[in-house]
Amino acid sequence: MAITASISSPSLSPLLFSKTHHTYFPRLDPHHNFCKFNRCCLQTVSSRQNPLCLSSSGTWVLNASLVRAEASGNGREPMVPPYNVLITGSTKGIGYALAKEFLKAGDNVIICSRSAERVKSAVQSLREDFGEQRVWGTTCDVREGQDVKDLVSFAQKELKYIDIWINNAGSNAYSFKPLSEASDEDLIEVVTTNALGLMLCCREAIKMMLNQPRGGHIFNIDGAGSDGRPTPRFAAYGATKRSVVHLTKSLQAELQMQDVKNVAMHNLSPGMVTTDLLMSGATTKQAKFFINVLAEPPEVVAEYLVPNIRSVPANGSMKPTYIRFLTGIKAYSQIFSVK
Repeated sequence: MAITASISSPSLSPLLFSKTHHTYFPRLDPHHNFCKFNRCCLQTVSSRQNPLCLSSSGTWVLNASLVRAEASGNGREPMVPPYNVLITGSTKGIGYALAKEFLKAGDNVIICSRSAERVKSAVQSLREDFGEQRVWGTTCDVREGQDVKDLVSFAQKELKYIDIWINNAGSNAYSFKPLSEASDEDLIEVVTTNALGLMLCCREAIKMMLNQPRGGHIFNIDGAGSDGRPTPRFAAYGATKRSVVHLTKSLQAELQMQDVKNVAMHNLSPGMVTTDLLMSGATTKQAKFFINVLAEPPEVVAEYLVPNIRSVPANGSMKPTYIRFLTGIKAYSQIFSVK
């Protein structure tokens, strides 16, 4: 079942909203004939058979035969859970929360960070909760091409293949000031991490997945500025996040031109997440208001995103998706409910 939702949201502030939002494959209701959205409005529903069904115990079960049939029609091996997941920038914040949620779902996860100390600490913590053979970690500076190549080699050594690759690593150099006051070092940090790093990760992920019989899905995380709205006091960050959407669209077009059937590019929008990076910029009255009203803890955002991410391979589709946590309707609802 392929489902599309459209939402219109006028300008709220230089945050994370665009005029039209598209979300595919949200959670399905038990009757299988319409869609239940937590934060979206229903537009159209196709008649393709749904591979997710409700068991007698009330839990969702994947109909593997339907996924196999869909995959075989596209000349690739079926992708069934547990999934092998790789997340960059995943030792803290939303990346760590996503890793934890995938592990709760029964998947295998590889985390990475520039800091060996943070990798060691995060892996130890996750293994205490989920076991030794479910999570692995390694250092990786996404700004360095060789590091990203080594990350792929590490993933292939530990898990053989990756089904879901999430590009989460990003930086604002913890700098909130006019561009005219930004240092060379801060600008280089932001641009090389968010733009060059993303390109290197996409390149290596695509190359790896092209050679995987199961193929794979790559999700790029957007951020403030991705919809083209201004991001004063962190202009460089907003510019790089705008480039995330363009890069994803360009890579989707390249894969289509090359008639690639087993690799798909997607976007993820976590909305406003209460991380150290966000809170360090909350110095104005307006910023504090929007953060208090709209921001959510990483765990809440991950709890919504992960089932929606997993539903993409579960549906057997290789169509591009854009999964958003914070939509215009939800934002308006929360703003106007403030007393």
